[in-house]
Amino acid sequence: MSKIHSINYSDTGFFSEHIVRYLKGDATLKPFYNLPPVIESFAKAIDFKGKENCNRELLVSILLEQNKECHANSINNVKSLADKSTFTVCTGHQLCLFTGPLYFIYKILSTINLAEELQRKYPDNKFVPVYWMASEDHDFEEINHIRIFGKTISWSKEEATGNEATSAGKIETKSLQRVFAELTRQIGAETKAKAFIGRLSAIYLGSDNLAQATRSLANDLFGSYGLVIMDADDSRFKKEFAPILFDDVFNNTNVNLVNESIQKLMDIGIKPIVNPRPINVFYLTEKFRQRIEKNNDGNFSIVNTDLVFTAEQLKSELEQHPERFSPNVVLRSLYQEKTLPNIAYVGGAGELSYWMEYKKMFERHNVFFPILMLRNSILFVDEASSLKIKKLNLQVTDFFTETELLIKQYVTGLANENNNFEVEGQALKKLYENISTKVASVDITLKASVDADLQKALNGLKAMEQKLLRAEKQKHETSITQIKKVKEKLFPENVLQERVDNFIPHYAKHGNNYIEMLKENCKPFEGKFVVLEE
Repeated sequence: MSKIHSINYSDTGFFSEHIVRYLKGDATLKPFYNLPPVIESFAKAIDFKGKENCNRELLVSILLEQNKECHANSINNVKSLADKSTFTVCTGHQLCLFTGPLYFIYKILSTINLAEELQRKYPDNKFVPVYWMASEDHDFEEINHIRIFGKTISWSKEEATGNEATSAGKIETKSLQRVFAELTRQIGAETKAKAFIGRLSAIYLGSDNLAQATRSLANDLFGSYGLVIMDADDSRFKKEFAPILFDDVFNNTNVNLVNESIQKLMDIGIKPIVNPRPINVFYLTEKFRQRIEKNNDGNFSIVNTDLVFTAEQLKSELEQHPERFSPNVVLRSLYQEKTLPNIAYVGGAGELSYWMEYKKMFERHNVFFPILMLRNSILFVDEASSLKIKKLNLQVTDFFTETELLIKQYVTGLANENNNFEVEGQALKKLYENISTKVASVDITLKASVDADLQKALNGLKAMEQKLLRAEKQKHETSITQIKKVKEKLFPENVLQERVDNFIPHYAKHGNNYIEMLKENCKPFEGKFVVLEE
């Protein structure tokens, strides 16, 4: 990269005050997390989590099954989890098509780098990066598309074989031929690009379902770094978690705990992101994943179905078929931390915000609340955009400014001094001050008329400045068009690039050097937004 810029999160305009306050160690947020996100905190985290019971034997057994075709480094990391001195750092994400937006890549690399930094700081322990696949989620419209070169490529419901499946992980991927044909047209015929699309095609068309394909792609990209990929949609994991599922369904313990934290967050000006329900569990079958609700008669209904259970029937169902019960966004975090020897969760700003709603719930169930680490954010500026920015005599960091304000600043900077009437405005004020003094000595009531005339004159100057500004804009129309194009490329739809664009064009151009370059700049403890400029 030709240039690397670091920006304070607060200066980007894209991060909530809540998260900025958290990163700065604001004392008002301390009740909502356990340990601050600094490397020294991990000594305590290791001590606290080490005292918890974790079924490591079961964990290793299942993960070896799930990762048997993964990189040797990943398998070795799985085996190391049998040792009580080994801990995980974890991130989670939906099974988005071809990884979805760029921030998936940043999440994984931030997690890998966190494990590596901890390894250097605490050599007596071992740290394993884990990607928790949210394979039980099923919002097809959220995961069925990618955006490259400003265009969206979608996998339609009609194409998606097995789209009627109960969860995203079970959707079959063999119907992606048309999507790959469109992807190939967009990427082009360059040798590196063709080779990567070939790899991607082999992964997805050669997999049985989306969970398997996502695991294979994550292993292909990150397996050499020892990433362990975990699918919690397993009856054995669910059986271990069953007591907490039971407590939520029949005692409704968690809704009050989370709502109490939400109210306290609102008291300090922070709006909730996730709102709990009395029952935070879905009922899961081969055909649907629907919420469980308690009826007034004491029975339990499965929403949007005809299924109704008595309390005793539902208890029996949970005991005999725990795999049919799926935690929602509130309980998923607890499920993860109960299953893994985990000491840190790496997530985006929104995720960390809703995790702060859960601390009391964790305390109630005697589960260690992990250190919340903000994933790294990166703006990647391609060579063409970088050249345009230089020609405009602007800096990449200027483009964090709102578009119209950036254009105004740009045009004003180019305008000559004849377009500015500040001097004339000051002269007018001085002139009218003298006039006001004279008339006031004769008739004080005339002073208001003089002041009104001054305001009219100043308004006239302001109007003339606006006319000259419009004239300058017309003179620099080409440059303004370039500014808008660069702004849209770097901040598509006026959001961060990482929330919209996919990694494929960059990887197709640079190969694995792209991943290495990103990895070098994902620094979990630096606390800066990074701009990489070609």
